[in-house]
This record gives sequence, C-alpha cells and structure tokens, in this order.
Amino acid sequence: MNFWDVFGEMLVILFAIAAGYAANRLGYLGGEADQKVSKLLLNITMPAMIVAAVITGEELPELGTILSILEVGVVFYLLEAVFALVVPRFLPGTQGQKGVWRYALAFPNVGFIGYPVAVALFGDGALFYAAILALPFNLLSYSLGPLLLAGAARFRWKQLFTPCIVASVLGLVLALTRLRPPALVGEMLDFVGDITVPLSLLVVGSLLAGMSAGQVLRSPKLWLLTAIRLLLLPVALCLVLRALGIDSLVLGIAVTQMAMPVAVNGTLLSMEYGGDTECMAQITFLTTAASIVTIPIVAVLLL
Repeated sequence: MNFWDVFGEMLVILFAIAAGYAANRLGYLGGEADQKVSKLLLNITMPAMIVAAVITGEELPELGTILSILEVGVVFYLLEAVFALVVPRFLPGTQGQKGVWRYALAFPNVGFIGYPVAVALFGDGALFYAAILALPFNLLSYSLGPLLLAGAARFRWKQLFTPCIVASVLGLVLALTRLRPPALVGEMLDFVGDITVPLSLLVVGSLLAGMSAGQVLRSPKLWLLTAIRLLLLPVALCLVLRALGIDSLVLGIAVTQMAMPVAVNGTLLSMEYGGDTECMAQITFLTTAASIVTIPIVAVLLL
C-alpha cells in the first residue's frame, strides 16, 4: 500500500471539516442551520447514497461472494460490539458520555470516509464490497445508535422505520436478489447522494467551531478511545480474519474499514435525538484528525 496516497485522501477529508469550521465562523452555518442540514442528510441525501452504492456498480459479484462479505461483516460487528460493551465500563463519565463512547467503538466511518479510502487502496471494484460491508452498519447505527446515544427513554419504535433504515433494507434486498433497477434510477440517486459526504463533514466542522481544541487534545480518555478505535480494533480484526482464512481482498477492505474514525452519523443522531452532541463531535474530530496518520500506517503494516 502507498502511504502517501492514503495520506492525501485523509487530507481531503480534513479540509472539508476545516471548511465547515470556517463556515460557522463566517455565520453561514451553526445553530438552527446545522440542525436543518442534519435533517436533510438523514432523511434525503443519505438514504439516496445508501441505495446508490449498491445499484450503481457496473457488475454485481456472485451471490456467494456477497454472502462471504456479509459473513465477514458478522465478525466485524461482533468484535466491535465486544469492545463497545466492555471498554466504557472502565472509564468514568456521565451516561451521555458513555453512550458516545459505545457508539464510537461500535460504528466506524465506513461510508463517508471508508468508501473513498477503499477505492484509493483497492480500485473502483472495491466500492461494491465496501457498500455491502456497510449495509449492517446502516441498519444498526440508525436503529441502535439513538438507543446508545440518548438512552431507552428517548427510543421510539418508529425510529426503526427511518429513511436510512428503509434504504439499508432495500439495498440489502437488491444485493441478495441481484435485481437492478433502470440505470437512470441509479444515476438520480447517486446524483443526490453525492453531496452527503462533503455536507456531513461541513456540519462536523461547524459543530467543532464552538469547542476549544485544547479541551479535546488534553483529554486522556479521548486519546485512549482514539487508539482503540483506530489501531487496536483493526489489528484484532486482521488477526481474526487471517485465522479464518478470509480472501486477501475482502480482508484488506474489512481491516481498512475497521481503521476508520468515528462515524459522522453519530453527531447527526446526537443532534436529532438529544445525545451528548459536544462529546460526540469531540471524539469524531480527534479520531478523524488522527486517522490521517493511522490509516496509512494500518494499510502499510497490516495488508
């Protein structure tokens, strides 16, 4: 793997966050604007992106390949669940903070940052593999995510029927049945979904504008969680998948996806359902900034 190719991709991501920070300082984003943009992302552009990622590939792999990726996904998310359940028990903090830490360990940014990194490392064909691996993420993060961040008191069953979850189920059905809608449908969804990544990163940057960088950088707990999220989890997954004899391409994509920073979705969900948005934005910022260095290291050393 080429360290500098991945490093350059991460700089692009960080630039988008910096642009959101600047937009807040200039008065273009912040407050009610951030909330409205997050609703736009969660209800329109993100569902479009989820479905488009599955149906816009040139050729679908064999059903056996798709099922093998989903099997790797089971290992992927079970490993994260173990860390998410165990680690926060040993860290002091409020219930809101512990919910953020569980979310941070359970849900890496497999979509917003994971897709471009997968393509940069493994070629255009890796996008479909990454999209299939992200389908359980979409189902779990938008259903369990609000429960982790806001607690059972804020959970409502209707949250299981949000546009993102519906889009995730539809994408999984289309992948398993190998149905392909007309090309124009995929083009329309892709066109709308393409704005999701940069717009989401702008919102994260805007949220960070009201925080002290020193407050984030001086927190030992945030640094510990960052090290676990970016280094320990991908190493653990790599060892497990190698022991299982998983195909090298699927292993490489899965390990690099595990090495992603905390999902931007967490900040949007915290805003929507009343979680600790400040803490969520802090860990998102720190893991994203640190991943500029750690993702190339993981790619070079483990793959």
